[in-house]
Amino acid sequence: MSKRVVTLSALAGAALLAGAGAYAFAGEAGSTGPEVTKASAAYVAPTADKDGSLTFTARVSDDSGVRNLKVLAWPASMTPAPDAEDMAHVESATCEPSGRSGDKAALCTYTVKVTSAEAAESPKGAWHVGVLASAKDGGRTFAPKAAGFTVKG
Repeated sequence: MSKRVVTLSALAGAALLAGAGAYAFAGEAGSTGPEVTKASAAYVAPTADKDGSLTFTARVSDDSGVRNLKVLAWPASMTPAPDAEDMAHVESATCEPSGRSGDKAALCTYTVKVTSAEAAESPKGAWHVGVLASAKDGGRTFAPKAAGFTVKG
């Protein structure tokens, strides 16, 4: 199974979210990577006649500007947990400039459609949303648990 299929399957499973957390992450100590704040996940569960969705949003800022934000929802039971290198194989959020003029921040949003079949096949229990933020100057910040939620059975 390709990493892309695993990623989409993991994202699809988040449709049964019980709750979402909001967290702030900065780069590793001494790092010059972007700062990720106000991260949150929201969902609409699929119904018998309508697909659901998972939406992740975060504010990303860096002095040089924001290049992109990669997003991956993954079950907490997954071992090993994804790392920054795994994030190269996932899709990017759409990032739009935000804040006052001259502010090097972006509001990044990622939405994925979730079918009833995908939701039924997803692992139940705790989940995390990991992100990899990249700045225009090459700085990077990996936050494996930018948001958290529970998938109910």
